[in-house]
Parts: sequence; C-alpha cells; structure tokens
Amino acid sequence: MITITESAAKHIIKSLEKRGKGIGVRVGVKSSGCSGMSYTLEFVDTVTETDDVFEGFNAKVIVDVICLPYLAGMELDYTRKGLQEGFEFNNPNVKDACGCGESFTV
Repeated sequence: MITITESAAKHIIKSLEKRGKGIGVRVGVKSSGCSGMSYTLEFVDTVTETDDVFEGFNAKVIVDVICLPYLAGMELDYTRKGLQEGFEFNNPNVKDACGCGESFTV
C-alpha cells in the first residue's frame, strides 16, 4: 500500500494538467548513489498488467510489482521548505540513507 498526501495529490494533478495528458506518476527504485538505491519518478500514460495503482485525493501513483517490496507502506508527500520544494518519500523500509539524502538502503 502506498499513501498519497493531499499536498502530493494536488501537485500530481497540477503537473498532469500542465503536461496535458497522463493518468498519474510512477514511483520506482533503481540502483544508484552511495547507499545503493534511489527513487525514480515519471509520468504515466498507460498502466501495464504488472502495475499496482494507488489512489488518494483523486491522484494516482503507479508502482511496478517488482519495486513494491521496496516501497510498501510508503507515504508520498510534497513539501515546501524555504526555497526548496519537492516530493518527499516517507518510506518505512529504509534502513539507512546517505548524508545528502539522495540514496538509501533497504
């Protein structure tokens, strides 16, 4: 299960409207960084049979079943802190993260 905060949902919907198409965003993981893994985020135009779709506040987050064990229980948020803004991945599966916060270990 992936949960989506209202703030994240608003940003997803606004981004899709600006883009002019799409049904949601795909969240995944890839090997990267000094801790081993990093998140991926991309627009989705079609859902495949290996995708799970999670919905909250009328926004959809799509996760390939291969990535789901790394993301299960995660909350996707969108925050603004000073001049910085972006998606925040509140993932209970993370065991350790690098100092810059760009990569993590599960």
